[in-house]
Amino acid sequence: MELEAEVVPPGVRGRKISELLECMAGTAFQGRKLGEAFLVWKEMLSSESCVVMMGLSGAMVPAGMRRLVAHLLRRRFVDVLVTTGANVFHDIHEALGGRHYRGTPNADDALLLKHGIDRIYDVFAREEEFRRVDRWIAGVSRELQEGREYSSREVVEFLAEKLLERGAAEDSITLAAYRYGVPVFVPALGDSSIGIALTLARRQGHRVVISHVKDVDELTGIAEGADSTGVVYVGGGVPKNFIQQVEVTLSLLGSSRGGHSYAVQFTTDAPHWGGLSGCSFEEAISWGKVAAEARKVQCFVDATIALPLVVHALEEVRSQLRKKHPQLSLPRVR
Repeated sequence: MELEAEVVPPGVRGRKISELLECMAGTAFQGRKLGEAFLVWKEMLSSESCVVMMGLSGAMVPAGMRRLVAHLLRRRFVDVLVTTGANVFHDIHEALGGRHYRGTPNADDALLLKHGIDRIYDVFAREEEFRRVDRWIAGVSRELQEGREYSSREVVEFLAEKLLERGAAEDSITLAAYRYGVPVFVPALGDSSIGIALTLARRQGHRVVISHVKDVDELTGIAEGADSTGVVYVGGGVPKNFIQQVEVTLSLLGSSRGGHSYAVQFTTDAPHWGGLSGCSFEEAISWGKVAAEARKVQCFVDATIALPLVVHALEEVRSQLRKKHPQLSLPRVR
């Protein structure tokens, strides 16, 4: 057996983040994987016809990742976003002037409850501010037509229009997606404060029908029209599986390309527990979700460490990336 590719220790000198990550790809363990993840994402963005889909789970907006994700959408480093209702809700909360605060995981939670403060590990927020957003969403949702079947993408787009009318902050994920033509799917919309708000409107007599089967159909249509697809997963959960299953749907329709061509994941979940969030891309090959020859890498790292580094690195090499992005055909909500 020939040993050829040496481990190359990075020298210490002034350099760009993108250069550092390229060097880290020549090291080992998760440092290597972080560097490789950057290189694979960069390779995805070298193709003008590859549709890049991001699955975003976890409390990324409360954790301060909001502007980074919005930047990815503005630059079209991501063409489709699949996320949780919580991330969209927290983004709307900040777009309307709400805030998340640095806290501590060692707080007295009974005391926090007494003072109306919610805790997300080491992040604090005011419950009454969240409830104001709940009521705002419930109120504006009355403009959605009763009896019409909406996809979650259409609901998020509608909320973006309402934010624009309010003159909301421009660093919003929801607004960046709307302005730059990036569809946002929330396949578990009911599992969030947006679901709570729509339930409030329903109890008040206004019934909005959201079809997650329509979500599946719309995302499948996007993949169907793509020459190739690449995926970037921040965490796992429903967003990851929702994007993965597109390839199974395509195969049933007779139009599969054999799986996603590129795949990157940043996760803290491990495969040996048997869960979807930590399952390997090799396992996904057995389902036809990821192509056997795909460029793929999983980095086991906290996303709040990985995202700032990789997003800044992509921005540094933007001149090397695609000049045009794929055009997606989806109607504006009315």
